[in-house]
Amino acid sequence: MKAAFITTFGASDVVAIGERPLRAAQATDVTVRVDAASVNPLDLKIMAGYMQQVFPVDLPYVPGTDFSGVIEAVGAQVTHVKPGDRVFGRTAPSAGGAFARRLVLSADDVCLIPAQMSAEQAAALPTAFGTAQQALFDVGQLKRGQRVLIHAAAGGVGSMAVQLAHQAGAHVVATASSKNVDLVRSLGADEVIDYRTQDFASTRDIDLVLDPVGGDTLTKSWTVLRAGGRIATLVEFGIKPTNGHLGESVFFASATPFLPQAIQLFQQGQLQIITDAIFPLDEARSALEKVATGHARGKVLIRMSN
Repeated sequence: MKAAFITTFGASDVVAIGERPLRAAQATDVTVRVDAASVNPLDLKIMAGYMQQVFPVDLPYVPGTDFSGVIEAVGAQVTHVKPGDRVFGRTAPSAGGAFARRLVLSADDVCLIPAQMSAEQAAALPTAFGTAQQALFDVGQLKRGQRVLIHAAAGGVGSMAVQLAHQAGAHVVATASSKNVDLVRSLGADEVIDYRTQDFASTRDIDLVLDPVGGDTLTKSWTVLRAGGRIATLVEFGIKPTNGHLGESVFFASATPFLPQAIQLFQQGQLQIITDAIFPLDEARSALEKVATGHARGKVLIRMSN
């Protein structure tokens, strides 16, 4: 089976393309011919070895969690899907495996793709949508009428978060680069701050900050919160309450509970899925490098067939 894989921890330059064995399928598993996979910042962190205490992996390791494809075979105990079904989902990060022509995973972790959704759109959804949903509403407890500041709003998670927060009736303030201001407004942002020319720290009375950036952005974000406001961060796992404000990291484990809602919103025309670039499997390194820049507009994808 052709796959992108690593035999040592490091950056994208440690990725090799070659043949890897497919793990044996169990009675509750499905075998999927992968059509597309999306690249997430988590993939880079796992490859670098930064996540071994949270998502330990064994080497050699095939990166990738979000995928779409067609079921080729089902285990003896699988009844809700069948060979030929178009499906998408997310593997456990410790298992990975999505950057490959085929994938074996539990049947409980796949969801049928609606007819009007492309393979690329489906692969772009699981982590981005699920993380945005969890950050805004489970961790952030966002409510109608509140003010939310979403950083990197043109990115994979950010673009989903802007749409979900807008639909929930929140006032959405977003940061983006000048080239993405119009896009972010079209997704539902009420205010868009060009982070290259404007300092968002002048913003005030924010109930919730969604932070996928960290560093100085996270430090400044504490200053814009109203009393009792909170930060939901995707990057700082050791975040602590500061000056009476709450801070919590978003630990995203499973996309499966969120996928039915994503499908429903998409079918109702209420969810745009933004794609930055699509690379062939042989160029998986380039796809990872694109995400590593931190400037992707929506999702970066890998297509398995040429």
